[in-house]
Amino acid sequence: MKTKEQIRTLAQQAFKNHLEYLSSGRITEWVDLFTNDGELQFPYAPADFPKYVAGKKALYDYMKNFPEHFKVTFENLHFHATEDPALVIAEFTSAGHAISTGKSYDQKYISVVTTNEDGEIVKYVDFWNPMIALESLNAPLASFVGGNQAQI
Repeated sequence: MKTKEQIRTLAQQAFKNHLEYLSSGRITEWVDLFTNDGELQFPYAPADFPKYVAGKKALYDYMKNFPEHFKVTFENLHFHATEDPALVIAEFTSAGHAISTGKSYDQKYISVVTTNEDGEIVKYVDFWNPMIALESLNAPLASFVGGNQAQI
């Protein structure tokens, strides 16, 4: 059985890996951070954008186009203390641009991530401003998403 500190370390490392894999376009590795039924939620998603994506295939289909649309680095990572060691609450920023337009994509994020005790992501709730992506891409966000994904 893992200690609380071991679980917290694994959870925070999974989050750091998430940022590294996404910024370097390693989408298959990014998907592997999730459990088989892991989910991604977007509470502030606009009408033409998924609010919920679940399962590794759907996660891959959703995120596979990210490296074609954005070049970003993630910065200013700050973890907030939580009582539950498998719960990660993180604030961070991105600095980058949309590849198709060259327009800035500088975003602020708050993420609430639940992992299992092995550090696999069970649920990732992503709080970000979709208007920044819309302005950066000069296109509907729906053009960013590929494949079929579960939506609510």
